Amino acid sequence: MTTTDRRAAARWPWLLRAATFTELVQRRARATPGALFLVDEQGVEVTFAGFVDRVDRVATALASEGIGPGSRVAWQLPTRIGTVLVIAALRRLGAVQAPIIPLYREREVRAALATSGAEFFLVPGTWRGFDFAEMAAAVAAGGGPQPRVLVIGHEPPEAAEPPADGALPPEPADPDEVAWIYFTSGSTGAPKGARHTDSTLLATGTGFAGNGRLGARGPEMGAMGFPVAHVGGIQYLVSALAGGYGLLLLEAFVPDQAVALFRQHRVTTTGGAPPFYSALVAVARATPGEEPLLPALRTLKGGGAPCPPALYRQVREVLGVQLAHDYGMTEVPMIAVADPLDPDDVLAETDGRVLPVNRVRIAGPDGAPVPDGETGEIQVSGGGVCHGYTDPAETVAGFTDDGWFRTGDLGRLRPSGHLEVVGRLKDLIIRKGENIAPQEIEELLAQHPAVADVAVLGLPDADRGERVCAVVVPAPGREVPTLAELTAWLTDAGLMVQKLPEQLELVDELPRTGLAKVAKSELRRRLDAAPHRS
Repeated sequence: MTTTDRRAAARWPWLLRAATFTELVQRRARATPGALFLVDEQGVEVTFAGFVDRVDRVATALASEGIGPGSRVAWQLPTRIGTVLVIAALRRLGAVQAPIIPLYREREVRAALATSGAEFFLVPGTWRGFDFAEMAAAVAAGGGPQPRVLVIGHEPPEAAEPPADGALPPEPADPDEVAWIYFTSGSTGAPKGARHTDSTLLATGTGFAGNGRLGARGPEMGAMGFPVAHVGGIQYLVSALAGGYGLLLLEAFVPDQAVALFRQHRVTTTGGAPPFYSALVAVARATPGEEPLLPALRTLKGGGAPCPPALYRQVREVLGVQLAHDYGMTEVPMIAVADPLDPDDVLAETDGRVLPVNRVRIAGPDGAPVPDGETGEIQVSGGGVCHGYTDPAETVAGFTDDGWFRTGDLGRLRPSGHLEVVGRLKDLIIRKGENIAPQEIEELLAQHPAVADVAVLGLPDADRGERVCAVVVPAPGREVPTLAELTAWLTDAGLMVQKLPEQLELVDELPRTGLAKVAKSELRRRLDAAPHRS
C-alpha cells in the first residue's frame, strides 16, 4: 500500500479496498453477502453474493464464445443489471473492454471500433426502436471494422451451473494493465480512446465515495440514471462496491418516472450533469406540496459541465437537498470531489476538493504554474490519470513534456485544495454532459450546397446546459436552408441526434480574427444579444 493509499484509508475508514476490480467485487460479497447491490425499474434485485455467482456464470458463457484474457471487446449496452454483469464478467476473464454509449451512431461507432481494435462487439439487438446489430452490419458493409457481433438481450447469457475449478482463466492480478478504453470526443469529433486500468478507476471511484461521504452517514441507496457506458458508470459501481450500498439502475432518465422510482426505493444519493439537477427542480416546481419531492434524498452529485451558483441555490431551496458538484472527465474520471458537509458558499462556488490520488497545477499561457487563486489551465498528474490514448499522437498532444494531462479547462485552485472551474480552452460544446466537437458538425454542414460558410457553437440553455447552434452564411443563388433541411443532411451523414443543431442563425458573414479563424467569442456575444429565432 502506497503512502497515498494509507492516507486515504485513514481518511475514509468505512470504505472497502482492493487492488483490482474483480477482487473488490469478491471482497464486498464476502463482507456483506446478503445486502442489496442492484435493483432495476421492474424491481428485480441482486445481492452482492448473488452478483458474484452470476458473474462467474456469465463469464463462463462469454468464454464459450471465445472471449478470454486479452480479448478486445467493445460493447454498446443500456444501463441494466445484465450490462453490469457483463462488465464484471469481462473483467473476470481478463478481456480489454471498450464501452460505447448507446447514443453513438454509425460514424462514432465506426471510429470507436477502429481505435479500440475490437474483436468482439456486444449489442442489445433492438433497443428503444433502434437496431444496433443492423448498425454494426452497416459499419462493416461500409468498409469499417468487422468484429464478431454478439447480441446481449435483457438477460445476458449464463451457464447453467457455476464453473468448475480451473474452468475460467486465472483472475487478473495486475492492477496497472490497461483493461478499459473509454471514449471522449476529439477536436475533430472522432472518439478518442482513453486507456484506463483497474488502478486508475478504483482510485478515483473510491475517492468519489470518500470525499462524497457515500455510505458514511447511515443507510445509502444510490441511483444511476445515465449511461453505464460512461466513465461515470464505472465510478458509481466502484463507489457502491467500496461503500457497500445499493444502486437503482434506470435505462433512461425520464424525470417524472425517475422521481417515482426514487421515492419508491428511497434513494438517498443520485446525480449526473447539471441538466439532471434542473430536471428535478422543474418536477418539484410542477408538483408543489408540503412534503419534499424526494424525502429520502440527501445529496445530488455529478459533473460533466460547470454548475452555476444559481442552480446550486435552486436545488437547495426547491428540493431541500445538498448539491455537491464534482469535476472530472473521461481521462481523469474524478479530479476533484465535493464534500456535502462543506459550507454552502464553498459548494456553490467550487467543484470539489482535489482527490489525494491526484495532483493539480494551474498553468499560465507560457506553461509555467501560476500562484494559488490565479486563473490558468488545469493540468493533472497522479494515479487517477489514464495511461494516454489509443492513438499515440493524441497522447503527445494531450500531455505536457513532463507528463501532466492538459484538461483544456480554465480554473483556479484555492489554498484549501478546492478547485473552481471557470471556463474552457477547448472548443467543445457540453450538452447534457456530452462533449460535442463543433468541428465535426461544421465540416459536414460545409458540404451542403446551400451553405457558403458555417460556424457551430454552444449557447447557454437552461435544460441542456448548452444547445447546439449553427450559424450559416447561405450560398448565393441557392434557396436559404432551413434547420430541418440541415439536420436531415447531418442525419443522413450518420451523425447521432444529440449532435444535431437545435438553433439556426443566418448571417451575411462570420466575424474573424486576424488569423482568419472564426471569432467565436464575438459571434457568441452577438447571438446572446439577439433574439432566439429558431
